[in-house]
Amino acid sequence: MNHKTELRSFLQDNFILGADGPALADGDSLLEHHVLDSTGFLELITHLEETYGIKVADDEMLPENLDSLDAIEAYLARKLAARAVPASA
Repeated sequence: MNHKTELRSFLQDNFILGADGPALADGDSLLEHHVLDSTGFLELITHLEETYGIKVADDEMLPENLDSLDAIEAYLARKLAARAVPASA
């Protein structure tokens, strides 16, 4: 399962209850579509940290990183790539 598929499943299971929830395109704002509120974003951040072994810094908690599936996927890719690069000596 790729990251976007896993994230869509997480959002569907935890925030979009039932078939009556909004059908989201990958670039749709989770805030504008009322999928997540401030508490929901905290739950999303906890999920990302626990599932992917990353740390979301306070200054990274921005809509540019976390307000759509596309943004979250790009953010995750950057964080996971940075983690894979060994520290220079």
